[in-house]
Amino acid sequence: MNNVKNVFVKMGLLSLLSVMPLAAQMMDNGVNFTAPSPFYAGDVKLPAGNYRVVQPNPDADVLQIENRGSLGSVFVDFEPTESAQPHRNSAVTFEKLGDTDYLDRVWIEGQEYGIKVDPGRVEAAAEANTTKHATAASGQ
Repeated sequence: MNNVKNVFVKMGLLSLLSVMPLAAQMMDNGVNFTAPSPFYAGDVKLPAGNYRVVQPNPDADVLQIENRGSLGSVFVDFEPTESAQPHRNSAVTFEKLGDTDYLDRVWIEGQEYGIKVDPGRVEAAAEANTTKHATAASGQ
């Protein structure tokens, strides 16, 4: 009986690991969003405006946040995450610490899996000094 149990546990772990690349593949087309106020992506403060989030290399856990109004972009590390239910719309969420927004997650329409942006040093320092409030921007 223990052998059967071990096989099921191993198969479950293997299936979980096979789903993780899905989060990376979701970003092929990117997500457009409008940030109504300035925000941090990693340790870079970006102005309010229109942005596009893409994963330039599907083999790396790195996102590119492009400012649609200029040629500038920022690269941030991420890790796959998931929600209990598929998302109705693509969305970008921010975490508010004090009066500053920090890019937090990217969700893709119809998917349970998403992307959690790794916090930068600026966010970690702010987190130590304030309380959190979640905010969101709708994706297109």
